[in-house]
Amino acid sequence: MRGIKRLLKIVLAILVVGLGALLTFGPGYLESNLNTVEAHAPYPVTPDAQALHDSLVIGDWHADTLLWNRSLLERGGRGHVDVPRLQEGNVALQVFTTVTKSPAGLNYEENSTSARDNITLLAYAQLWPRAAWDSLLERALYQASRLHKYADKAPDDLTIITTRSELDSLLEKRAAGAKTVGALLGTEGAHPLEGKIQNIAALEAAGFRMISLQHFFDNAAGGSLHGTADAGLTDFGREVVAQVQARNMVLDVSHSSQQVIRDVLEITEMPIVVSHTGIFSNCQIKRNIPDDLIQAVAAKGGTIAIGYWKDVTCDDTPMGVAKTIKAAIDLVGTDYVSLGSDFDGAVGTAFDTSELAALTQALLDLEISETDIRKVMGENMVRVLRARLAP
Repeated sequence: MRGIKRLLKIVLAILVVGLGALLTFGPGYLESNLNTVEAHAPYPVTPDAQALHDSLVIGDWHADTLLWNRSLLERGGRGHVDVPRLQEGNVALQVFTTVTKSPAGLNYEENSTSARDNITLLAYAQLWPRAAWDSLLERALYQASRLHKYADKAPDDLTIITTRSELDSLLEKRAAGAKTVGALLGTEGAHPLEGKIQNIAALEAAGFRMISLQHFFDNAAGGSLHGTADAGLTDFGREVVAQVQARNMVLDVSHSSQQVIRDVLEITEMPIVVSHTGIFSNCQIKRNIPDDLIQAVAAKGGTIAIGYWKDVTCDDTPMGVAKTIKAAIDLVGTDYVSLGSDFDGAVGTAFDTSELAALTQALLDLEISETDIRKVMGENMVRVLRARLAP
């Protein structure tokens, strides 16, 4: 009997040590293998390109960094985004999107709403609060609370933007030499609403100012670009669009089905955002919606934010991303193209946010004018934010 008890103690100790190692190293190992940066020599940037880059207002519509258990205030050894690297890349505005549900077997073609959820396992492994284990709303609120804590701890480095006046104040400070990064909160899909329109008030109170309708599967708001059918907006989805408009939020349709995007364009005149995408005629993959829909979004004053990963660009080097931006400019004009990296969104890239000067160099090499570079790198994003945010 004593031998059995001793064996059980040994087994229990092994299990405890194993669980501790999993919780300590597992999430970091996972991120290191998902949010990769391809090994490369330093990208050449001329003094003129660097000087232009340093004078830009740069904005990025999409990064999933809050999903991962590392501090935004420290320069990380993995992933793509943190405040020090944003400052090195001269980024003024960064939208941080909260991922709350993601299907096992994720793909661009078709995902079932009944697929096992990957974020639940990540919430366990990263020791998120108990409430966030089974509530998508609480997952979004928890990620938002982390961003607020970082901003409270280092207000000179990071501030959360919720109004037009806060946006203008940040830009004035940066024009005077400050390195403060303005952060905005968005959702990756409308899943945190959990089918209840009243939950949008909780998101708004937590600082959220951008709502995405879908992610990788159909939901209560309508069909996903990667769902089981090209379903349009539901009645609930129409209510979400109306609430986003009434509450001075930004609407994102980056993972929405083609029919959802058509439905949205029919019922609202506000400028909407495709927060991370490519151009289909430049890179023919289902993840990139057809060119006519891109043009329709631009025709309503919206903006098309170009991603940095190979699936949407077919070439994720700085020049490849620059060529995708040029394809977007050729399609819709310079006033409707922005940046939307999808950094830290379980994608590999050829550069992180600290290396954005290489993108400026590539745009110059393509003979895009300085005026147009300024628009694409951030001024178009500022235009949409000023049009949508409350005073």
